[in-house]
Amino acid sequence: MGRKKKELPLLEKILITDVAAEGKALARVNDLVVFVPYVVPGDVVDLQVKRKKHSYAEAVAVRFHEYSPKRAVPFCKHYGVCGGCKWQVLPYEEQIKYKQKQIVDNLTRIGKVELPEITPILGSEKTQYYRNKLEFTFSNKRWLTEEEVKNDVKYDQMNAVGFHIPNAFDKVLAIDECWLQTPLSNEIRNAIRDYAHEHNLVFYNLRTNEGLLRNMMIRTSNTGDLMVLLQLRIENDADQKQAEELLQFVGDKFPEITSLLYVNNQKCNDTINDLPVVTFKGKDFIYEEMEGLKFKVGPKSFYQTNTDQAYELYKVARNFAGLTGNELVYDLYTGTGTIANFVSRQARQVIGIEYVPEAIEDAKVNSQINGIENTLFFAGDMKDMLTQDFINQYGRPDVIITDPPRAGMHQDVIDVLLFAEAPRIVYVSCNPATQARDLQLLDVKYKVVAVQPVDMFPHTQHVENVVLLEKR
Repeated sequence: MGRKKKELPLLEKILITDVAAEGKALARVNDLVVFVPYVVPGDVVDLQVKRKKHSYAEAVAVRFHEYSPKRAVPFCKHYGVCGGCKWQVLPYEEQIKYKQKQIVDNLTRIGKVELPEITPILGSEKTQYYRNKLEFTFSNKRWLTEEEVKNDVKYDQMNAVGFHIPNAFDKVLAIDECWLQTPLSNEIRNAIRDYAHEHNLVFYNLRTNEGLLRNMMIRTSNTGDLMVLLQLRIENDADQKQAEELLQFVGDKFPEITSLLYVNNQKCNDTINDLPVVTFKGKDFIYEEMEGLKFKVGPKSFYQTNTDQAYELYKVARNFAGLTGNELVYDLYTGTGTIANFVSRQARQVIGIEYVPEAIEDAKVNSQINGIENTLFFAGDMKDMLTQDFINQYGRPDVIITDPPRAGMHQDVIDVLLFAEAPRIVYVSCNPATQARDLQLLDVKYKVVAVQPVDMFPHTQHVENVVLLEKR
């Protein structure tokens, strides 16, 4: 006989007081901190506890007694189920206040270093249709909402194309309208979905690794280019015929597409870095533009997903770098060399290092396209590439710009930065918590002299932060 499941409490008339990590809000009940999604400070709610530990709990709001005056009406019909854009219930001016607070809290509580006055966050002019890239998943296991389950509706169609439900790896929420990318993105996704239903194309089954339709990526750009990449599972001639007919339909219906691509992926995961990409129509890349510079973006390239705010972010980084034209700059985690090429006109030389070899090839091409001759790019794991020998060979940098992934910098990289003793380090981060940890490690030789948060992702809890460090 199994253990009886412990009944978790209902907390009544609880005031939500603050915003927490991962897009949740929080309340305090005696000594217990309770994390709650889809509520805002000022709401008074009944909370059903779903998980309880010694000092904190996770709960959901089951009844609202009072709505906060700070509350906004969500504009997306998928809000609360999709898992994205969790802060739609907060007016944008409130969102950026909490993002600013998040930066301050992380740098003071985790970093514990001496800080200058933190500059007010740069908000995003666009709060809808701001992303240049979205990926949608095809699945034969459509997620049914609570309302659909309660009404016991029988559905002929259990296929879906949309976003994965959080914590349900094989379930996909069917998306009709997403506000993150231009309306044309919705038209393309929905047209492909309708064509697939009409022609009985098989949607992917993640558990059995079967089905033709797996994934769709749509990239838009500020030059007017448009890329659509379909990830398909093609096993035989019949699959190939269906795939080509689908691609022909997409190309004919949407002449705006300048790059129509597909990948045959028979693996059990959706990564395509190790797979060849086939060009069905147009070019195998698109262009983004920034300050007269062109950046070639391929299907496997990383490019900041909010183009307008990326420009603001890079201007901050360049300003913090304080370049006069005489500096040797190291650009760590350079990706496709966007920052490296962006600052190159103000530097003597820029050396970019990046883990992904294909990204480094893109970085070199981006220099060639723009007639930039003072960049050097190297591919390899940062902690293996950026060594004392490397610095001895290519020179001590005057400025280091570093833009690491969410995990921050490896201890070995920190050690080499301390060895290099560049007069200035510009640290661009998409995760202020790991940035704060790294600032503490660098504090032995560097002081923080400027901090500028930048909001790249409205309606989410994510925030970028740029820090200028100067050698003590």
